[in-house]
Amino acid sequence: MIKENVRRLMDELPEGVSLVAAAKTRTPGEVLEAIDAGVEIIGHNYVQEAQAGFDLIGPRAKLHMIGHLQTNKVKKAVELFDMVETLDSTKLAKGLDRAAGNSGKKIEVLIEINSGEEPQKAGVMPAEALSFVKQISGLENISIKGLMTMGPYAGDPEDARPYFVKTKKIFDLIAESRVPGVEMTWLSMGMSNSYRVAVEEGANLVRVGTLLFGERRQG
Repeated sequence: MIKENVRRLMDELPEGVSLVAAAKTRTPGEVLEAIDAGVEIIGHNYVQEAQAGFDLIGPRAKLHMIGHLQTNKVKKAVELFDMVETLDSTKLAKGLDRAAGNSGKKIEVLIEINSGEEPQKAGVMPAEALSFVKQISGLENISIKGLMTMGPYAGDPEDARPYFVKTKKIFDLIAESRVPGVEMTWLSMGMSNSYRVAVEEGANLVRVGTLLFGERRQG
């Protein structure tokens, strides 16, 4: 089933749009089945979950951190992940920069935008995004590659469109500002219920789990 789901979705996605298979609660076997079907990027919400399957999965796909990253996990995150999609604070940026420097590597990051402007949720507020990017752009061991936003988890996919439109405007603003060392390459938006709308609004990275793996287990 997973292979068929992956192939169906990849056939549907326009050229230039990449798929992140969101692997929260999935077994390494399920993830490997998705990789066998052509998935090249696996998204994990937790450092420990990525670590559990790293020996099997890590060599065969790129790993993205798509959940909230705690500052006390940055060292392990730098070891495991090719990209952190959820950078949202100066403290976290400096922690990643320091850990990457100590590991002799450069870690790619996306800036998470709190497009709903909800105080209880993670992400940089839209009005602060450009100044935040400028503030951390000088860190030598992180490479800013674009933006990410969550949008609503469920409900009518059209309800997510304003959040995606807002994030794309911020993406374009930062790109036009030509901040030294910053590349607006990736716009990560949309999940299983909203990826089609996200692609319509400019996403070129979509994070899909349930449509690939079936309903998520509790955990």
